[in-house]
Amino acid sequence: MWRRSGARALLLLRSSIRRTLPPPPPSPLRALTRAPPPPRPLFRFLSSSPEPLPDAAGGAASAPSDPADAGEDGLASDPTEAGEDNLASLWEEDAGDADDVFAADASPDPADAVVDEVLAARVRAVVESTPEDQIPSALADMVVDFNEPLLAAILVSAAESCSGKKLLLLFKSAGKNNPAAKSLANLEIVVDKIADSDGIDKMDVYLLWDLVKEMGAVPGSVNTQVLNKLLAMFWKLEKSKAALEAFDMFSELGCAPDGDSYYLAIQAAGRKSMVDAAWRVCEGMVGSGCFPDGEKVGDIVTFFCKKKKVKEAHSVYMAAKEKKVQAPTSALTFVVSALARNDETINTALELLEEYQGESLKDAGQSYAAVIHGLCKTNNVEDAKKVLTRMVNLGPAPGSAVFNFVITALSKNGEMEDAKGLMRVMENQGICPDIYTYSVIMGGYAKGGMMDEAHALLRDAKKIHPRLSRVTYHTLIRGYCKMEEFEKALECLKEMKEDGMEPNMDEYNKLIQSLCLKALDWRTAENLLKEMEDGGLCLKGTTRSLIAAVKELEMDELSKASQEA
Repeated sequence: MWRRSGARALLLLRSSIRRTLPPPPPSPLRALTRAPPPPRPLFRFLSSSPEPLPDAAGGAASAPSDPADAGEDGLASDPTEAGEDNLASLWEEDAGDADDVFAADASPDPADAVVDEVLAARVRAVVESTPEDQIPSALADMVVDFNEPLLAAILVSAAESCSGKKLLLLFKSAGKNNPAAKSLANLEIVVDKIADSDGIDKMDVYLLWDLVKEMGAVPGSVNTQVLNKLLAMFWKLEKSKAALEAFDMFSELGCAPDGDSYYLAIQAAGRKSMVDAAWRVCEGMVGSGCFPDGEKVGDIVTFFCKKKKVKEAHSVYMAAKEKKVQAPTSALTFVVSALARNDETINTALELLEEYQGESLKDAGQSYAAVIHGLCKTNNVEDAKKVLTRMVNLGPAPGSAVFNFVITALSKNGEMEDAKGLMRVMENQGICPDIYTYSVIMGGYAKGGMMDEAHALLRDAKKIHPRLSRVTYHTLIRGYCKMEEFEKALECLKEMKEDGMEPNMDEYNKLIQSLCLKALDWRTAENLLKEMEDGGLCLKGTTRSLIAAVKELEMDELSKASQEA
């Protein structure tokens, strides 16, 4: 029991010696390193020196507590011999305790080394004042024994005033002197300096990349964050191939790519439109399930949409969603709109509209419009009507263009009642049907031979729009010509002029051709030709010849008739 208490006393004695050491003078550089270890007193206990051992108060050793070990006056007859015996037996019996207590001091930590402030200042001054290409030789002439804390102190203090290349050269020179100085922490100081420079130098980045590859041969000397910063620098420099090379070496350098690694590699490849290479990286990201944040996923999705890789963009969006990574609404809009433009993927776009919920519906107008337009283009009018009805009831509020997509499809299919009914829904929504709306429905009526309904719609349009478009009248003129109601076609041409809309060559050409080919009325056609020429219009040669041919045909018929008579 005494000997175990003695071991505790030794510990207390050792700790008291540590506490009585004077504190080191204050220094800004000492914040970078831990305090130096105090003198180790263990050799004093194992020594045969006759010098008495100081107690915690700095005095002579205390008397032994066991009377059997003392003389008649209570003191050991031979203090040195008694001390050796007690300590030896204590060491043998409690060797395990002592080993545990002092194990931390068995091998000194390099970080415990005290930074020589004067030496650090000298090295920093040399680095600051020496041209970049002379730094290695200047440091070699100084014969500095670098260690990790010393190099760290110099790098941190010189980072504000020195270029990234100077820090890089200092790091490499220190590593040649002492490889242990080339720690990951010190490497990160150099990487941060080069990455944060206002103008990243291409050669500095390539030198840094060579250094990283060299250090990567030692496990733990490089980490994912360092490699990510290199990828970001290559991206900024538009060095896509170098970025992809760095990404491909993650495993070889003992690092695992994270979501930002994939993102940076994809973006770097995109700078040179290396779409296939970017997709290769993206496949690895999807396969690993390791995604960056939602904003960056959105950038990736948008990139592939712009590069016409719509199906790939959709797969990335859905894979990220499965991992609870939600891309922003803007990226969803890109995907939906791109899918809606392709007949093969329009149904996928339709399904993706379900992604818009709650507040995001306010920004879904473009996507809904794109899907409706795509459905109408593929003549899937029923689904288009359903989506439009959903917009009217739940949002986002449809505009006139969305209504016109569906009205056009209905009119082409001859579903005129539905088309006109949808125009009434527009009005109920507070949307005034535009001229295009009226023209489309009029065209549907004219196509079906329902000219009275078409002309009635023209009169309704005039009540809302004082000046209509040329297409509106042209639709009626062609319809009447198709029905061979040439008088009404001529009336419509006259009405067009009265409404301040001068007919162009299309209207005249259609009327003249119809009059010649169907009515054989070359006289009216000739009058229209004169009217055109007075208005400064020149009829095509083929149509002009048509008038002459019909006229000649009539003359021949009259001649034959007179001869027969």
